[in-house]
Amino acid sequence: MSRLVFLYDLDSTITKQELLPTVAKELGIYDKMVELTEKTMKGTIPFKESFLQRVEMLKAVPVSQVREIMGNISLNEKLVEFIGKNKDRSYIITGNLDVWIEDLLKRIGMERNVFCSKAFVENDMLEDVISVVDKNAVISQMVLPFVAVGDGNNDAEMIEAAEVGIGYGGVREVAPSVHTCATHVVYDEDTLVNFLKKLA
Repeated sequence: MSRLVFLYDLDSTITKQELLPTVAKELGIYDKMVELTEKTMKGTIPFKESFLQRVEMLKAVPVSQVREIMGNISLNEKLVEFIGKNKDRSYIITGNLDVWIEDLLKRIGMERNVFCSKAFVENDMLEDVISVVDKNAVISQMVLPFVAVGDGNNDAEMIEAAEVGIGYGGVREVAPSVHTCATHVVYDEDTLVNFLKKLA
């Protein structure tokens, strides 16, 4: 087998919390954000449509404030350590905006190895979303076989296309669509990292 590449979702895979609901909780708009996030995770609403709605909810908040909240979010530290040791072939694929996750990516040490959505900012305010990442377009660029780790409906096609597709349920329930196509489903961080070490 060729050397494997590792692809990771960010929310509830590398992080111990969903990013946008955590930000929304700090800002007092938690319930509406969670409702949209849950529908997206389950595939009730297409990711792009839901994401743009959620971005709209946070548009009035300074980008620096959102970035600071996200930058302090809890991480699955053992997974982050594994990623750090295999950085040359690890990539994060997330729908979150580049301008929001900048500090978080620096903490993880993955600011260069990321595919994410892009936005235009002026005077610390979000002006427009330039692009929303398409995970399927990203995986179509992969030449080497890959391992994919994620939990939500928008990770399902990435996991299905992987040589080894892992549904990770250590933080939240794995989406039914991921259960259907994953080669493995793992429920705690130690098991996940030990398995990834065997693949590395």
